Amino acid sequence: MTRRADEALAHVCRREFPRLVGLLALRVGDQRIAEELAQDALVRLCQRWPDVDRPEAWLTRVALNLGNSWLRRRFAERRAYRRHGPGPRHQLPPASAEVLDVRAAVAGLPDRQRIVLILRYYEQLSVAESAQVMGCPEGTVKSLTHRALERLERNGNPTAETTGHA
Repeated sequence: MTRRADEALAHVCRREFPRLVGLLALRVGDQRIAEELAQDALVRLCQRWPDVDRPEAWLTRVALNLGNSWLRRRFAERRAYRRHGPGPRHQLPPASAEVLDVRAAVAGLPDRQRIVLILRYYEQLSVAESAQVMGCPEGTVKSLTHRALERLERNGNPTAETTGHA
């Protein structure tokens, strides 16, 4: 790579790392794991840098895929530990009561509803961008968002200030 390409890649990595950590922390519920997965996503970007046209969108999709894979492994691990003994505990760092309420409410949503809220309100992606990341029609994003917000509202709506929905 040229020096200019190296500098551009370094700039993208510095800019995107905190965003990816935040997205993944919401997805997997563990800050340390989120940092590792974000690093993995950035390594993959480095390996494919010349071929990636939209690094932010590409990184978001890769990060979500990595988070999904980590969760699948974690659930499989838990099933195995249920059969053969206690499993490891993954805990979030201490957080305010409000943050814990929001995390719990979002964690209680079905998987696709949780992902759409992360993309729409944490990542601040448009409906079209969210649809592209999720690989579904825009109408599905709108429907999932509506159902997720309705569900949160029925359960006390701890995210009203965050999403702008009261």
